[in-house]
Amino acid sequence: MNKSMGLCALAALTLATSAFADGPRTDQVVDRDVNQQERVENGLQNGQLTTREAGKIETDEARIDRTEARDLKDGKLSAAEQARINQMQNRTSAEIYRDKHNDVTGNPDSKSSERMQTDVARNVRQEQRIEQGGDTGALTNKEVGSLERGQAHVDQKEGAAAHVGAGEQARVQRSEDHQSRRIHRKKTNDG
Repeated sequence: MNKSMGLCALAALTLATSAFADGPRTDQVVDRDVNQQERVENGLQNGQLTTREAGKIETDEARIDRTEARDLKDGKLSAAEQARINQMQNRTSAEIYRDKHNDVTGNPDSKSSERMQTDVARNVRQEQRIEQGGDTGALTNKEVGSLERGQAHVDQKEGAAAHVGAGEQARVQRSEDHQSRRIHRKKTNDG
């Protein structure tokens, strides 16, 4: 009986070790992406963020997503890479806080803000899908990195279109559609 318990414990340890062989999972990184996108969405909805402020934050988010993609290219995230990403996310988090608590207010009912709210809300959903895929194992760390590169592309377009007109929104939506298809394909391993 003692020997079988020891073998079971060894098997469980081996399984746990192999699960972390690729380094830390990307759970914290992607979870933080979701959280910060939700904060931007909330700030736009209640007027605490202007579209210009949100655009600057989206540009910062694009830089973070590009770093995540580059660092996850090999499917691993080292402690140093994790620390660098955390530092970048901390700076953007502080920027969100400052922008939401300054004396500048946005008009959440303006067409530009409504368009950006729509785009950021979709970003939240895309990041949540990536996070869920990583949590369930439907996405590998490498696939998460690849999808974060796509998110960087979308964030960059949103940041460049701080005052979002109908044309800019159409371009952003096409990028979002492309990214949505990529997430689906990678999660279902269809390509």
